Amino acid sequence: MPRFAANLSMLYGEHAFLDRFAAAARDGFEAVEFLFPYEHAPAEIAARLADHGLRQVLFNAPPGDWAGGERGLACLPGREAEFRRGIEQALDYAEALGCPRIHVMAGLLPPGAERAQLQPLYVDNLAWAAAQAAARGREITIEPINLRDMPGYFLNRQDHAHQILDAVGAPNLKVQMDLYHCQIVEGDLSTKLQRWLPSGRVAHLQIAGVPQRHEPDLGELNHSHLFELIDALGWDGWIGCEYRPRRGALPGGTSAGLGWMPGRGQDKSAAPA
Repeated sequence: MPRFAANLSMLYGEHAFLDRFAAAARDGFEAVEFLFPYEHAPAEIAARLADHGLRQVLFNAPPGDWAGGERGLACLPGREAEFRRGIEQALDYAEALGCPRIHVMAGLLPPGAERAQLQPLYVDNLAWAAAQAAARGREITIEPINLRDMPGYFLNRQDHAHQILDAVGAPNLKVQMDLYHCQIVEGDLSTKLQRWLPSGRVAHLQIAGVPQRHEPDLGELNHSHLFELIDALGWDGWIGCEYRPRRGALPGGTSAGLGWMPGRGQDKSAAPA
């Protein structure tokens, strides 16, 4: 049975952030992910995880000026020092939270820049980040993101992400495969899963309904088929529930929309993260 992690940046918006851990645990989640932890002290988040028996399985490294529209630094010339400081900060948080992996966002293409021009810098930055993470027992992930939701994002396709892994050559650099983004950009999800999951280079999956990014049972994805296929392929990682609850305004909030999730509230034999 797939193992699901609640994305606390998108789910349980009816609660303050630090109260979302308790809400996720009440709904049977055993793990959580979120975008950024940096507004809260590591000890504060670690206490919520411990209090509710939750694992932290993923969060993002600092992305630059998020409020100003930046979406990562890894491909941006002249931002190398800031990128490195952000990776060190993220690794400190990962150690405090017992989190095994950190997503490093690539960034948006600067005006007039081509991907081919920026790729050597992107590879160099990821190689440095992966080396720092390996020294501290962590993984780095990269995620292809669709251009409808994030125009100008550097990394969009699964095959490109795996080419980057080849170029870097670090065993702890992995792909974060978001099926929502993959469906919008490429489609053919079953074939993509069959191609990439057995490679051992996909560290994390995420799911949401397409096209509106609501619950996985809303829209064009056959979520039950995808979960059965993931199981059949023997992949035992976490699937992040990174969607905007359509039913969040109804009585019960996020919890009212969790009927899609198989085995909710049952005992799951989870392998170590």
